[in-house]
Amino acid sequence: MPRLPDAVGRTFSSLSHRNFKLFFWGQLVSNSGNWLTTVAVTLLVLHRTGSGADVGLLSACQFGPILLLSAWAGLVADRSNKRHLLYLTQTLEMLQSVALAGLAFWRHSPTWALFAVSLVGGCMLAFDNPARRSFVNEMVSEGHVTNAVTLNSAMVNLSRIAGPAIGGALIVSVGYGWCFAGDAASYLVVLAALAAMRDGELRRAPRTPRGPGQVRAGLRYVAATPVLRVSFVLLAVIGTASYNFTVVFPLFVERGLHGSDGGYTLVYSLFSAGAVVGTLAVARREAVGPRSMVAGAVAFGVAMVVLAVVPDLAWAYLVVVAVGGTSVAYMTATTAIVQLRADPQMVGRVLALQTVLMVGTTPVGGPLLGLLADAAGGRAPVLVGGVAAVAAGVAAAVAFRRAGSDSVPTQAPTSQAAARAAATSATASTLRSTSPGVWASDGKSTS
Repeated sequence: MPRLPDAVGRTFSSLSHRNFKLFFWGQLVSNSGNWLTTVAVTLLVLHRTGSGADVGLLSACQFGPILLLSAWAGLVADRSNKRHLLYLTQTLEMLQSVALAGLAFWRHSPTWALFAVSLVGGCMLAFDNPARRSFVNEMVSEGHVTNAVTLNSAMVNLSRIAGPAIGGALIVSVGYGWCFAGDAASYLVVLAALAAMRDGELRRAPRTPRGPGQVRAGLRYVAATPVLRVSFVLLAVIGTASYNFTVVFPLFVERGLHGSDGGYTLVYSLFSAGAVVGTLAVARREAVGPRSMVAGAVAFGVAMVVLAVVPDLAWAYLVVVAVGGTSVAYMTATTAIVQLRADPQMVGRVLALQTVLMVGTTPVGGPLLGLLADAAGGRAPVLVGGVAAVAAGVAAAVAFRRAGSDSVPTQAPTSQAAARAAATSATASTLRSTSPGVWASDGKSTS
């Protein structure tokens, strides 16, 4: 068993790279600010309209552009200087938060304007997400990529602890507008972090030259690899039915458990705390494979089912920690499987497709789950999400076994020779991606 200092050093090893350290702390502040916006705009729409369907429609506006634009946006990321592209997207997203603040401070602002600004923000997110996620690979050495991806996921989840809690406090004390204003200010930190990076220390991937059929080539690349194909089908099911927390949690707390805004924000913070613990627990993994992903999906589904039947908020506070931990265990396994094998010139497109399946499914799942909550109560969407994750996980296990890839590990190569050996032994059964921000974030974070 490793000594504690050795274990801690291994868990946080990628922070030894200066550029990634700047990125990590800048994004931690900015992501926390983004959660102020996510919480505030969701509750503002829910309280103005009283409709679960409208909450689902809001999520469709936020993430619908990802469904339509991500394949092209991933190609743009592959062709671009990612640091320069992030300057642009982060600045535009800051202006979106300023616009939301103006609408919130305007007491009689039309509700449709909130949907419209969220839709514009979704367009910017479609381009920001693949650029930001693939930029992680350029800030660290090859042997630290997996650790950097995992710590990036931990950072997103840390922000989901602070962001909803601060957002709840601001809403009840000074109002919604200051949540959006705080988010706008937080972008200044990440822009300063990007400016302070050293170009010479970046490990830039080769840019993809322009040419016909490049988006289709990315889709064929994914479809030709059995383990990736099965992984992405599983992700599509879970993304549609289970990973809609920004829609499901407020309806579950306020309608299913008769809680308040404070109860909702605390549930989200505890969910995120569980995700942080889960992320740090898997950060030390040196090998992840399809079995880990299937186990994570099934465990996540079981935790969701248990959450759906808790008797009150006190029990929900306990169970939602397990939901957070198991959700990130599943997503980290999916991330690692994709992360270590994609051709560097394809990575943006692969990440974009993963984003489509993870976040772009919200325009379908969000409104449907909102309508389900209106018709059957706030617990129903949680139960449906849990059952779907368990069923999809079991089906994926069968598919992996038939493809003969259920036991193939994915591990970080420490040299070019090790990378070639891993590629040979895996026979194209592992690919590469990064975590949500979702994992986006994210849950489906807008950060």
